[in-house]
Amino acid sequence: MQARSPCRVVRSRWRATPEETLREPHDLMGWLREARLLAPGTTAPATAAVLISARRLREAVDRAVLAVADGRLPTAGDVTLLNRSAAAAPRPALQLVIAEDHLEPAGTTTLAADPTLALALIAQDAVDLLLSAEIRRVRVCGADRCAPRFLDRSPAHNRRWCSMSRCGNRTKVRLHQARTRQGGRIAER
Repeated sequence: MQARSPCRVVRSRWRATPEETLREPHDLMGWLREARLLAPGTTAPATAAVLISARRLREAVDRAVLAVADGRLPTAGDVTLLNRSAAAAPRPALQLVIAEDHLEPAGTTTLAADPTLALALIAQDAVDLLLSAEIRRVRVCGADRCAPRFLDRSPAHNRRWCSMSRCGNRTKVRLHQARTRQGGRIAER
């Protein structure tokens, strides 16, 4: 299963009003290209309706994944939206690859020819994740001002940040500085 999720395109989810980065259809097309969901040379543009569908799908995926990761069921509406979106494109054929003397599933080579089909691929991946054991490894970044969702594939299953180089280091530095300041205040007394 590839991790293709539209969740990352809302920034600052921790704020009362998160920042929408899919403002225009061309923003969606850029993200789909960056996520390598569109076949090279795809010229079919996203419409305003497809943009609205993408936003709805993103939020349904987010709510469903967080619910199931927390041991709850997603809403019937989110399940319906995911199923309808996933059914909008034929399922790519599962492929095999030999890696280090054993068989593994190969990444799908089928890319979408238009943005609507790309959204179907995202929905299919979300359905796969929701039905997999990995759903229990979904985490929300533990940094105060960050909220991306990620799969914790660390050996001890204790990853706390979306990225150690981004949020992990910043949080550790901030905590160290706070401890240092607190230690300095105690020493001055």
